Amino acid sequence: MAERFPRLHQVVLDTTDPRGMAEFYRRLLGFTYRPGDDQDWLVLRDAEGVPRLAFQRVGELPPPTWPAGPRPQMLHLDLTVQTRADLDEQHARALALGARLLADHAEDPEEPLRVYADPAGHPFCVFVA
Repeated sequence: MAERFPRLHQVVLDTTDPRGMAEFYRRLLGFTYRPGDDQDWLVLRDAEGVPRLAFQRVGELPPPTWPAGPRPQMLHLDLTVQTRADLDEQHARALALGARLLADHAEDPEEPLRVYADPAGHPFCVFVA
């Protein structure tokens, strides 16, 4: 008998502004909104309609102080691109959408990457893979 495991459905990010955060990631990743959600809970789906990210309202959320400090990150998203040129293109897009650059390792010959904070302060990485 084969083992059965739970399946990861989506990643949920807490935020004081679900619509603002969802819009940031919708534009960054090209996802679409799931119909029928309210202002306290929003889900983004990929091109195949699979739920990927959800955003839930919380009253207060101090941003992480990554990479050090009193409030460590609890989770971060890893996003990939195919080439170094893609990394540079997505860098410009992320900044234009409101991301903040936290660390730049784009020149790393093994794994070029950049670390950002989204508008609420959640860290995420974009790297060449």
